[in-house]
Amino acid sequence: MSDINEMNEGLKWYVAHTYSGYENKVKTNLEKIIENRGLGNVITDIRIPTEVVVESDGGHEKEVESKIFPSYVLVKMVMTDETWHVVRNIRGVTGFVGPGSKPVPLTEEEAAAIIRDEPEKVTASAFEVGDTVDIVDGVFRGYSGKLTKLDEATGEVTVVISTVGRDMNVNLDKKYIKKAQD
Repeated sequence: MSDINEMNEGLKWYVAHTYSGYENKVKTNLEKIIENRGLGNVITDIRIPTEVVVESDGGHEKEVESKIFPSYVLVKMVMTDETWHVVRNIRGVTGFVGPGSKPVPLTEEEAAAIIRDEPEKVTASAFEVGDTVDIVDGVFRGYSGKLTKLDEATGEVTVVISTVGRDMNVNLDKKYIKKAQD
């Protein structure tokens, strides 16, 4: 039995190092191999952590998706000889993060800090005008404010936030807010 099979700790997040700019190609190729070989039960998720960054271009602001960890792809998998070889032999992968050739899984805390799921979609009845809400994604992520308008038909909300000593109305999709913790 090999060292890799002896390392098997069940389903864990591992970090694969890639050539710069190959992250999406690695993810796409790995998804095809998983489907073709029926490995969906041992390689269950592949992520490229990104964030939305606001860039200013001559007075025009635009949101751009940026990789949080360039040249790294996160793979949730059961580490076996077969899965190690599948990931390691994808074009663009240079290896796993860990000493030598021994991949080290992320701890639950590390994985939770890195991997953020999409903002949860909430039902219309989850909010009422006057609620204090937290903005969980987008340009104003991290701000809290008061919900002043809720359009059930479009799913848009208006939240009043305080920034630079002034109140500002922010129009958002309701999927970007959650009720503030008391």
